[in-house]
Amino acid sequence: MLSAELKAFYMVARLGSITQAAKKLGLSQPTVTTQIRNLEGQYGVELFHRGGRRLTVSEEGARLLPMVKVLLQQEADIEFFLRNCGQMQGTLRIGATAPYYILDLVRAFRTRFPQIDVSLEIGNSQQVIESLEEYRVDLAASSQHLDDARLTRIVLGSDPLVLAVHREHPLARRKSVELADLKGHCLLMREPGSTTRQLTEDMLKGAGISIGPLLEIGSRESIREAVIRNLGISIIARHEVPDNPELRVIELKGAPLIDEYLYCLKERRQARLPAAFLTLARDSHP
Repeated sequence: MLSAELKAFYMVARLGSITQAAKKLGLSQPTVTTQIRNLEGQYGVELFHRGGRRLTVSEEGARLLPMVKVLLQQEADIEFFLRNCGQMQGTLRIGATAPYYILDLVRAFRTRFPQIDVSLEIGNSQQVIESLEEYRVDLAASSQHLDDARLTRIVLGSDPLVLAVHREHPLARRKSVELADLKGHCLLMREPGSTTRQLTEDMLKGAGISIGPLLEIGSRESIREAVIRNLGISIIARHEVPDNPELRVIELKGAPLIDEYLYCLKERRQARLPAAFLTLARDSHP
């Protein structure tokens, strides 16, 4: 069977990087490299043109790619069917941008269905939606608003964006600030793909404000730790700011509410496990 090699080929072709493909697949870079070479060597075909750090899909690789995509989707459909057939058992896979809304639902779900295993994968909005579209999770909780005919969407909650600063920061004594007040201060930002970052950039652009130096940090937990150490200030959802004597939360005038949504592929919303979780979410957030 070529399942592992074809998965490696598909992910490398889609991302253009063995490093990124290895992260997605949960494998080491040498393993992914070996799988690609084994596939090419077994059939005497060049699937990638190698130049520099990035791989470019060859003509043969481009023709193979859509066939592999169909095959992997069929494999995901079979695995999903087997996990959701028969009695209520198996594993429900959830992707989420933050634990704050989804964990209460997971607790309620586990109370009602203690025999069901639940796996929770945390990432940014782009990552969890990609996982849903690629059938690597059954449900996705994200603050990204998507109008997509393929998806069912439920609102889980809303929260204002606020400014988090260290207690000794010059803005710490203010109860509220304007966007213009942030000029000259180091702004801590999430990585591209984060809804909070996108909203922040949209607000600043709409107000015609150019902020000073940016410090990009790849997780909300790390950003909170950076604020606690007074490395900078951050625009963040209110419920993501922990109770900490070193932190001050300041109202950000004109900041929008940030919503959290639960998404499911419509083609899979009637399956036993996702359907049970969706029903619970609707009952909890009418």
